Amino acid sequence: MAYDYTPFPYVSPPGLTESEPRHAVAIVGAGPIGLAMAVDLAQRGIESVVLDDNNVVSVGSRAICWSKRTLEIFDRLGIGQRMLEKGVTWKIGRQFYGDKEVYNFDLLPEDGHKYPAFINLQQYYVEQYLVERALEFPEMVDLRFKNKVTGHKDHGDYVTLTVETPEGPYEIEAGYFIACDGAGSATRERMGLDFTGQTFEEQFLIADIEMEQSPFGDDDVPERWFWFDPPFHPGKSALLHMQPDNIYRIDLQLDVTADGKAEAAEDKVIPRIKAIVGDKPFKLDWVSVYKFRCIKLDQFVHNRVIFVGDSAHVVSPFGARGGNGGIQDVDNLAWKLAAVLNGNAAPALIETYQQERGHGSAENIKNSSRSTNFMTPKTPVEALFRAEALRLAQDQPFAQKLLNSGRLSVPCSLEGMDLQTPGTAQVAPGRAMLDAPLTGETGDSWLLNEVQGHFTLVGFGDVQLPDLPTVRRIGINQRADYPCFTAAGGHAIRRYGSAKAYLFRPDGHVCAVFDNPSEQAVLAARARALGAELQEDAA
Repeated sequence: MAYDYTPFPYVSPPGLTESEPRHAVAIVGAGPIGLAMAVDLAQRGIESVVLDDNNVVSVGSRAICWSKRTLEIFDRLGIGQRMLEKGVTWKIGRQFYGDKEVYNFDLLPEDGHKYPAFINLQQYYVEQYLVERALEFPEMVDLRFKNKVTGHKDHGDYVTLTVETPEGPYEIEAGYFIACDGAGSATRERMGLDFTGQTFEEQFLIADIEMEQSPFGDDDVPERWFWFDPPFHPGKSALLHMQPDNIYRIDLQLDVTADGKAEAAEDKVIPRIKAIVGDKPFKLDWVSVYKFRCIKLDQFVHNRVIFVGDSAHVVSPFGARGGNGGIQDVDNLAWKLAAVLNGNAAPALIETYQQERGHGSAENIKNSSRSTNFMTPKTPVEALFRAEALRLAQDQPFAQKLLNSGRLSVPCSLEGMDLQTPGTAQVAPGRAMLDAPLTGETGDSWLLNEVQGHFTLVGFGDVQLPDLPTVRRIGINQRADYPCFTAAGGHAIRRYGSAKAYLFRPDGHVCAVFDNPSEQAVLAARARALGAELQEDAA
């Protein structure tokens, strides 16, 4: 394989020989979601222990498409720029019917953003970068490989975990237990929780191939190509993506009744690849056959046990909503958990993770299910609709937008939910921030770098900001005694308007907007975002 899978060292945990102090947070699973959670908490002063039954990054490329919003979150966690430099940037998608292109789209047609619409980067690189980042917090993140959690008990105000190691078992206690143990979550199974939704019988073959010559033809610009009924794979669908290191991802739909193990054999895979790339030399890097579900837990928060990522919800890979959705779970939960553990909010705040990310996962599942049903029609009526949409799309623009090979991941809006103060603005309360370039006395910056991670009040144009000890302030196109910037290229003013103030939550979502922000109004909005109204309702 192109990637060097170097094992991480096993270190004998102290719990084998003595009782450990209670950990603030125990995280089970050292994939991208668990590692991102540990880093996010560490940056907020919360220590965690990360337990994983393996000692190597994920084998195979797995999640490869990372969206703009997710890259902005990774930027805050300290690996976004590294991912951008290594990854393959793309924004154009093309859809084909047979050998004819019938539709293309541009996911980010305007400039003025730090990060692109998408990059492609293999999951093993993301995990490697996150492990290395976590190791920069030796007092806050305790990474334990070859430590398999085999049991847990919620005592109401803490959780006991039983852990198996190569040297034997031990127990630890934690204030909160974050289950990031994937789609086959052993935590979820132990608790007997229902995982409900739609199961798809269709099978797909993933083949990562390494080749020097691009299979995209003469165009060197990386894109996303999707075929309905291609000549090289008649009657089925196919997807082509470029990854770093001259690795290309090919997804091929298989028959429902196909023998997955047989289809993954080289003597079956290689002829399929040659039908696509022709005589260009290549070698197989990774092959897998999979089925999938669009399915989720009814509740993500179970007292001191909280499910994050695939342990809470699973979607089809078309639309890149799995890994991106999981990272957005982390972004939503970590600041809330830190606020509670630091004594700045009541535990009721954590319950809003269920409201907000339950909504986000339901939205992802809806879009993912629709995409998969379009790609693999289940009834004669669905098949007729798809056939007509594909036929009309060849020369009718209205039909082109009906083609659904995966509605690609976008940040969900939290408008109208409990933590947001109602208001009207170009970026409404509940929506994720829109980035924009800035210039200031110390040089160039980006709005996302100035906003994310804290409660931040931003004034755009002619609006005065009150001085509050618990809220950061910045001004755009202002002169004041707090940090001020100019909207480079006018993008920030164009996106947010002028004479308006926005209060951003630590995860970069707008929680309130003001025409004339008073000290009292801003503090009330901040308190609401920290769950104050939930406490009042409970009282």
